[in-house]
Amino acid sequence: MKLTKWISMAMLLFISWGCFAAQVNVNSASAEEIAAELKGVGDTKAAAIVAYRSAHGAFKTADDLAMVKGIGQKTVEANRDNILIGDTAKK
Repeated sequence: MKLTKWISMAMLLFISWGCFAAQVNVNSASAEEIAAELKGVGDTKAAAIVAYRSAHGAFKTADDLAMVKGIGQKTVEANRDNILIGDTAKK
């Protein structure tokens, strides 16, 4: 019985942890903000996102991030819920 309670509590904590992930608007955030909020995106990749945005304009969809060198579809999928596009302000 104690093991069942322990497993239930651990699962609840694990599931709720994802609710606290911050979102980031990749069209307005700094490289530092992007690196801090997106999994698998460090300083170098975040700088590449900002440079790509400066050279090519705003991203229209989250999938557009895969056009940035070093950012693949796996990274986009891992962060899809945290990526904001457009006029949505950073939460």
